[in-house]
Amino acid sequence: MKTNTTSTFYKQGLKVFALSAVFTAITACSPAQEASNTNTASQQAQATTEQSVQSESAKLASFFEQSFDEDLKRSPMYQSYLGYKWDYDKWGDISNARSDEDLAIMKQRLATAQSFDQSALDDSEKMSLAIYIADLERRLANDEYRLHTYIMHQFRAWHTTVPSFLINIHRVSDKSDAQAYVSRLEKVSPLFDQVVEQLRLREELGVFPPKWAYDQMIQASANVIKGNPFTESSTDSTIWIDFKSKVDALEISNAEKTALVEQARSALVNQVMPAYQKLMAELEKQRQLSPEGDGVWRLPDGSEWYKNRLEWFTTTDLNAEEVHRIGLQNVERIHNAMKEIMQQVGFDGSMKDFFEFMRNDDQFYYADSDEGRERYMREAKEYIDKMEAKIPEYFGITPKARMIIKRVEAFREQSAGKAFYQSPSKDGSRPGIYYANLYDMRSMPTYQMEALAYHEGIPGHHMQRAIAQELEGIPEFQKYVSFTAYTEGWGLYTEELGKDMGFYEDPYSDFGRLAMELWRACRLVVDTGIHEMKWSREKAIQYLIDNTPNPEADSVKAIERYIAMPGQATAYMIGKLKIMELREKAKNALGDKFDYRGFHDEILKDGPVPMTLLEQKIDAWIESSKKA
Repeated sequence: MKTNTTSTFYKQGLKVFALSAVFTAITACSPAQEASNTNTASQQAQATTEQSVQSESAKLASFFEQSFDEDLKRSPMYQSYLGYKWDYDKWGDISNARSDEDLAIMKQRLATAQSFDQSALDDSEKMSLAIYIADLERRLANDEYRLHTYIMHQFRAWHTTVPSFLINIHRVSDKSDAQAYVSRLEKVSPLFDQVVEQLRLREELGVFPPKWAYDQMIQASANVIKGNPFTESSTDSTIWIDFKSKVDALEISNAEKTALVEQARSALVNQVMPAYQKLMAELEKQRQLSPEGDGVWRLPDGSEWYKNRLEWFTTTDLNAEEVHRIGLQNVERIHNAMKEIMQQVGFDGSMKDFFEFMRNDDQFYYADSDEGRERYMREAKEYIDKMEAKIPEYFGITPKARMIIKRVEAFREQSAGKAFYQSPSKDGSRPGIYYANLYDMRSMPTYQMEALAYHEGIPGHHMQRAIAQELEGIPEFQKYVSFTAYTEGWGLYTEELGKDMGFYEDPYSDFGRLAMELWRACRLVVDTGIHEMKWSREKAIQYLIDNTPNPEADSVKAIERYIAMPGQATAYMIGKLKIMELREKAKNALGDKFDYRGFHDEILKDGPVPMTLLEQKIDAWIESSKKA
């Protein structure tokens, strides 16, 4: 996204407009007649103006609706995420031909969007249009690097998307849903043919993940097709367990259940397993071709692509050097705050010693057992429950959708992140889910549990994403558009908000909050270090070990994620710093008139926005609050 262009566009869009008409009497009239004629003419002019406004507003609303519906109809998986079952038996098209179609559609939409008469729109409509154009501009900029984005990487890609989608998204409420599940299993083979084709297109260009990433992708793929019915085993595969349990819950005859299970068995053995084997063979081949090194500097036009990635994820024009410097400054700030915690708990030693203490002391870790994992999940929910009770004091807008906490499934827990959130379905049939990865209990210290629960759950991702879906009076696209600095910046902001709300009563838990913020500050340093400054994977891992209390295994997995998803990790801290900056600006400007509820509602009431538009929103809110 060209930040300056979008900013200028939006400023122009928010100018107060007024339409006036000058009427001159062309016949001699008495004063009463002249007033009467003038009033009639003014009323007619006003009616004409209102009709024009309604017409342009209606055209804009129709344009937004048609665009959203078209995108929804082109993506069966997106339909399922939102709870629709229109193409419930399909996956999607990831071919280059489809990408060319998408490109043509985006160009046409941008031209149409830029043709609307802003003087005939209200401020809310101008905001929606500014968001729409900003999103299109950045997606068009991305298309130049279409084949640079790794179609497969170890953190999250098609080999794990297929089973996680079927398990978590594909609901089975009746027999037809089960049949659609089987059909999706049967279509894994053509889907993976497209994945392989995309891998080969990137091979021609010279775009490969690092060599070490292939081992993890191959292992995770093998995990999916391990167990019955793929191989004779004492245990069932994860997909097999899921399908059988969903069918078993249906109110249909045993004969129908048996037939469905047999169809699924055939699809798994004859379609899914060969598809995974073909994908694994392609990954084995490409592993040998991948060039040495870790960052995107090793790829064709790597530096230009990384610049694109930073613009995409931060929605700013900050360059790599600036992001790196911001990271170093905030690492120092947070280290100083941690020293105060050390004094508070009476720790005698250096910060490095304190980090070792936090990494290794058993008091901060639950047992690597079912009981330890159950305790972690139970206490994480307790933090959420206590926070939820205090939400009305700080938020006027709250979500209707419920949220649950769930463990990351076994088939993907080795490669998945330590925690993440999945949005609820639009119809409320599927709740929001805060996933905790409890594969390695030594990577989930109890002193980080509170901040992690706030970030992923309430008031973090669940509040923001569920509220966005439930907003009324804005176009549908606006509820689901993605701006990572906004979404993840909000999640990180809510960690500190918990402190403002009176939580983190345990100093070690407060240290955990700082540790998680420190982690995001270090991301600015290591992400730019890896992809712009040619740091090795090992150097980046060591930086995290030296500067954070996180365990080594945590550092290894994190760096591998940043390598797979260049630029993404920078969005959290950049977004959080902007929100904190805007809050401080509002407090200084409004004094006693500052209200947390109003501030938070202003951030959330339009759905996700780029950082430039967020600043303009808050500036406008400050001015209106002064007059209130």
